[in-house]
Amino acid sequence: MADEQVDIVDEQDNVIGTVTRAEMRERKLLHRGVAILCRNSKGDIYMHRRTDTKDVFPGLYDCFVGGMVTSGEDYDTAATREIREELGIDSHSVELVFKHHYAGADNPHICQFYEVLYDGPIVHQEAEIAWGSFIPPDELDKIIDDWEFVPDGRELWKRFRSEVSSRG
Repeated sequence: MADEQVDIVDEQDNVIGTVTRAEMRERKLLHRGVAILCRNSKGDIYMHRRTDTKDVFPGLYDCFVGGMVTSGEDYDTAATREIREELGIDSHSVELVFKHHYAGADNPHICQFYEVLYDGPIVHQEAEIAWGSFIPPDELDKIIDDWEFVPDGRELWKRFRSEVSSRG
C-alpha cells in the first residue's frame, strides 16, 4: 500500500500532483478521502476500533469507515470500495451528505462524507478493524470526547450532529 498512488490537491480540491501513499503520509500532504457512516434501520451507528497496524491513527476508535481516494479514482467509487473492503457491504448505494475539509496537521484531507443504511451481516477486514458494534447515536455523543477517537472522525461526527440538529 505504501506505493499506492494518491492525488494531492489544493484547498479548492483541484489535483496539483500525484505521489505515493508513503510520501503523502511522510510529508502530510492534502489529499482526498471518503468517510462512510453506516446506520442500521433502528438508527444505530456502526462504531469500530482500528487495528494497531494502521498507518494513521492506529488503535483508535472511529464511527466512520473509509480511506483515501486513489489517483484517478472518484469519490463515489472510493466510498463504495471502502465500505465493501472494510465492512463487507456490497451492492448498497452510499448517499452523499456533504464535503468536509479536515485541516489537522496529522492527516489533512478533503473528504466526502456518505451514509449507508444496512441491516445485514458485517464482515471486518482484519487488517483494518479490530472490533466493532452498532451503538445508538446518543451513546456515541456521550463517549466521543472521552474515548480515544480519531480526530478527523470526531470533527466530522460533531459537524454532522450540529447540522442535523439545526435542520430541526
